[in-house]
Amino acid sequence: MTTSVMWFRRDLRLGDNPAILEALASGPDGVVPLFVLDDRLWSTRAKARTAALSVLLADLSERIGGLHVVHGDPVEEVVRVARRVGAASVHVSADFAPYGARRDRRVEEALASHRIALVRTGSPYAVAPGRVTKADGSGYRVFTPFARAWREHGWRGPADETTDVPWIRPDGRTHEIPDLAPPDGMTLPPLGERAALERWEAFLDDDIADYDVARDLPGDDRTSRMSVHLKWGTIHPRTMLADLAPLRSKGATAYVRELAFREFYADVLHQRPDSAFGYYNPAFAAMEYDEPGDALEAWKAGRTGIPIVDAGMRQLEAEGWMHNRVRMIVASFLVKDLHVEWQHGARHFLELLVDADLASNQHGWQWVAGCGTDAAPYFRVFNPMTQGKKFDPDGTYVRRWVPELAEVDARHVHTPWELDEPPAGYPAPMVDHAAERQESLRRYGAITT
Repeated sequence: MTTSVMWFRRDLRLGDNPAILEALASGPDGVVPLFVLDDRLWSTRAKARTAALSVLLADLSERIGGLHVVHGDPVEEVVRVARRVGAASVHVSADFAPYGARRDRRVEEALASHRIALVRTGSPYAVAPGRVTKADGSGYRVFTPFARAWREHGWRGPADETTDVPWIRPDGRTHEIPDLAPPDGMTLPPLGERAALERWEAFLDDDIADYDVARDLPGDDRTSRMSVHLKWGTIHPRTMLADLAPLRSKGATAYVRELAFREFYADVLHQRPDSAFGYYNPAFAAMEYDEPGDALEAWKAGRTGIPIVDAGMRQLEAEGWMHNRVRMIVASFLVKDLHVEWQHGARHFLELLVDADLASNQHGWQWVAGCGTDAAPYFRVFNPMTQGKKFDPDGTYVRRWVPELAEVDARHVHTPWELDEPPAGYPAPMVDHAAERQESLRRYGAITT
């Protein structure tokens, strides 16, 4: 028999998955559908992601008649499974994240010692990190020229769907897919390949045309909600770009730009793996920051007294997701109003976001914090009250997530402390934004003069 192994990771789908096609070509007599429960990634702190992953694995397992799940070090487990079935090759979608890339190199070396090939086909991106470069071969540091070069580079069309794969499971030990609950009070979104395609089709039918405007209005809740599906690879951006290609609306153009941002941050992290948890601009490591004590805890709990900030943090706890405009507002408040180092907020997001993507999360935080990929970034200090009034003018979003303000009129819902009788049970603002903005700029001046 000629067999192979398909090692699933962030590609939990059957459609538009070229790695499966390669696995089938290399193993026409049988392909092992393998998933490795890796303790480095299966974190008990990231309960939202692990709960979502358990649902996704169960969904894929049902669709193919059973995943072969093992638990342990991938360097040992992938080799063991491949040797057990006599596979000549193990197939993956390439991983460009710092840990994933290191892991795959180690697995590749271990397989090679047994004359088994690790074959990388495709990636979670339309254009793999490292492929879009400047004329001198270096990577881009600014989004706009990257996006232009990314579009000029182009991408392949979606791969054929794989429906007749002879999936096989080796005899011997296998591991049950963990059945994990999300954090208390959190409701996960619909997950899996079918859910991804249904959500995408509904968005194209109902909301793509004016996405350029609607995407900034958290009260309308008309964003695509596709980030969780892209995170886990239950849909590929090639599929989405193919559907967007014939559309000529401003909304479709804006959506392509958002997909480009995801690929830009992946490319930046590929260039600078140290920036996952360290500073993209190391000068900011010298800035004065406050200790993350009670202020950080109030921010996490949505008890800052700033309505749009509290609404966002409460949405995060309830859904494992937060509207993108609000993500920027709450991040700016933590770093520039509370003067807490960005890594603390980024870590909290990684723990609670179902769609937590290392590259997008860390570099989105650094963009807001002023130490990331932006030419003149630090002076951008979001005024949360102004942002709330502009993007949630009637207070729909705030009232949805901060019930203490449900009866406050639109004129005061973003500044309830201005009322003669502030709402009972809702805290007063923990800081004065104007004063903290000046303090933030003072601290910036101290590292630039």
